[in-house]
Amino acid sequence: MADVRTMAAPAGRRGTFISLEGIDGCGKSTQATLLADRLEAAGHEVVRLREPGGTAIGEKIRKILLDPQNGAMADECELLLYEASRAQLVREVIAPALARGAVVVCDRYLDSTYAYQAGGRGLDASLVSRCNELGSCGVLPDRTLVLDLGCEDALARATAGGADRLEQEGMRFQERVRAAYLRLAKAEPARVRVVDAVGSVEDVAGRVDAALRDVVAPCRCGDAGVAHE
Repeated sequence: MADVRTMAAPAGRRGTFISLEGIDGCGKSTQATLLADRLEAAGHEVVRLREPGGTAIGEKIRKILLDPQNGAMADECELLLYEASRAQLVREVIAPALARGAVVVCDRYLDSTYAYQAGGRGLDASLVSRCNELGSCGVLPDRTLVLDLGCEDALARATAGGADRLEQEGMRFQERVRAAYLRLAKAEPARVRVVDAVGSVEDVAGRVDAALRDVVAPCRCGDAGVAHE
């Protein structure tokens, strides 16, 4: 795996960038929403985002990427569409938010591309890393949390209401993605932390906060009314 720690922080960055990652159905979207709520309650300006998407252009790309009818999409096409959406998000939203001192909470970012396109699809990891550097415009999260849950449980959650194009890839694909996330956390322990996603929403939220205490002011679970979804 190519090391992305050589990417430079953007000039004038004053805010904090947090990304949440994990296989489909791990609960990261719920935790991203609840974390943003707690940080706002603690007085931070919070910018909530998701990938792909987050901009008018990015949301159009998201529809293409996740549409089950686009099963013929080449792996390289998929990779470049993710990077295109990301570059627009960084330039239009993330970089300005960090420059003014906001906390950015992003549901997926460039580590998803490593896990899904290099780990899941089997594209060359160094190629994916170079594409990630271009798509991210050199902007890395201060902390990335990988919510870790067994593939069987996660996939059952993710597909309960129907499966998108990536979720349709099945169990073996998700297992490769999960393994890639765990390799990433081992390779970059200062930035990437694994959070056990087994248990109640409140329990997982507590672990999320504990993994962020050194990068953003702590916020206690319950301050903003943590609730099950």
